[in-house]
Amino acid sequence: MTVAILFLLAQNVIPGCSCDPTRPETFKERFCSLSQEAEKQPAEPDVFFLKDINPRKPNRTLALPRHHGPANYTLDQISHAQRTRLWAEAIRKARELWGDEWAVAYNGDEVRTQCHIHIHIGKLNFGAKVSKYQEISSPSQIPVPRGKGIWVYQVGNKLRVHHGERITETALVR
Repeated sequence: MTVAILFLLAQNVIPGCSCDPTRPETFKERFCSLSQEAEKQPAEPDVFFLKDINPRKPNRTLALPRHHGPANYTLDQISHAQRTRLWAEAIRKARELWGDEWAVAYNGDEVRTQCHIHIHIGKLNFGAKVSKYQEISSPSQIPVPRGKGIWVYQVGNKLRVHHGERITETALVR
């Protein structure tokens, strides 16, 4: 990556991203492809799933909110209720796909390559580096990442939430 692109990413500015829900023609850039997919979805349900099309991630699914905001909007910019619903649906789908070996991950804002909010769903990489974490009881308690990445999996009857990293999808098996 060039220094200029790294600088823009560090400021949470995805080059070329001009997503504007009031102007669908702005969703034509690669960075906006998930926003374009969101526009194709019916209004309900408010969370939908897509198979990750990256050939290096053949076992991944994405959870996305149907609603989207302007360019580069982030998880901390949606309401607590919307975040809780997105996390809960991602976890439900992860359990459906991976049983007790699931994990979900949201990359930090500075390494995102898509404008649209999305959570990666996959099988837990049991060799993932353990970062600082907290244990919680429900998706409604998942903290707001505030620009950093966050990944979640189940330990007993608790959810273990790792936070403070930039790239978190490495906690998932490719």
